[in-house]
Amino acid sequence: MPENFFEIQNGNFTASEKNKVNNVNLAIEKQGEIVSLLGPSGIGKTTILRTIAGLQKLSKGKIKLRDTILASEKIHIEPEKRSVALSFQDNSLFPNYKVIDNINFGEKRSNGHGSSVDAKEIIKLLRIEPILEKYPHQISAGEAQRVSLARSLMSKPDLLLLDEPFSNIDQSLKEEIQVSVKKLLKRINLTTIIVTHDSYEAFSMADKCGIILDQELKQYDVPYNVHHEPNSIDVANFLNKGIFIDVQVVDSECAVHRLKHDELGEIRGKLSNNFPSGSKVKLLLQPEDLIHDDQSKLKLEVVDRKFRGTNFIYTLRTKKGEHLPVFVHSHHIHQHEKSEQFGVKSPIYIDHLVCF
Repeated sequence: MPENFFEIQNGNFTASEKNKVNNVNLAIEKQGEIVSLLGPSGIGKTTILRTIAGLQKLSKGKIKLRDTILASEKIHIEPEKRSVALSFQDNSLFPNYKVIDNINFGEKRSNGHGSSVDAKEIIKLLRIEPILEKYPHQISAGEAQRVSLARSLMSKPDLLLLDEPFSNIDQSLKEEIQVSVKKLLKRINLTTIIVTHDSYEAFSMADKCGIILDQELKQYDVPYNVHHEPNSIDVANFLNKGIFIDVQVVDSECAVHRLKHDELGEIRGKLSNNFPSGSKVKLLLQPEDLIHDDQSKLKLEVVDRKFRGTNFIYTLRTKKGEHLPVFVHSHHIHQHEKSEQFGVKSPIYIDHLVCF
């Protein structure tokens, strides 16, 4: 069985008593894969990157890149001898170098085996052309982030580490650059770990996503599964995709499983975990799970409505006081006001019945 391209085995990462992540097991099987680490600010994500880069020592465990041990309790390869490039969130540019010189410095310190990247292509892709002759103090935080990323790419590393790489970039430009950077990383087959607190960025950029909460790597899976099948209540609550409601498993033996809620009635779908019939469980109900239908006999009271551009998000209240979020396209004919009755299509069908 071939070895993983990159691997963390039982790793403990410590910056302080509060800023630490313990017992991390993470594998990147193939060169060129992109992994995102998602979690709240100050949870220890950056500490993991700094340790992989060699700027901090590993407290426990092992870090391997290709067939080389970068760090363990007995081994610590110095940063300059690792084929790893770290692009910091804050401005880490040389203040006395022009932008173009900062970028070229990356190529000069290259000690990796990665694919060569044309500097002109990187400069164009990251929209840096107008600022090449400026010094770091003359450019914005977002521009500095793009320059730092360009410098890291020019160093031809085996492993690229990006710490909140798009956090200071204007929203109007951010998504376009994210798409372009992902295409480039895939084309040059550059293995990358991205740290972010933005779930959209984590899911759209990565092949696999790790969720870090409470000093642990809680889940590590493809983004689709992390979103649709969170493996714990903690992960689901962090992603803030819905609420939990009390239901009973009616039938868990058939191809289509059936649950029952006191007011919503029958809920059908496929259980992500095995529960015997009769079990009382908590079901994750996400805004896209309920379908608006004014002709339905199932009615709930509107307690809130927010306009989100392409859609409204309604909050509906059950008689038990549960508040259920529902997405409705903003062009729907009848916009319900507070206290109005809102029809929900019944029976409810949900592809993934996430229960705990």
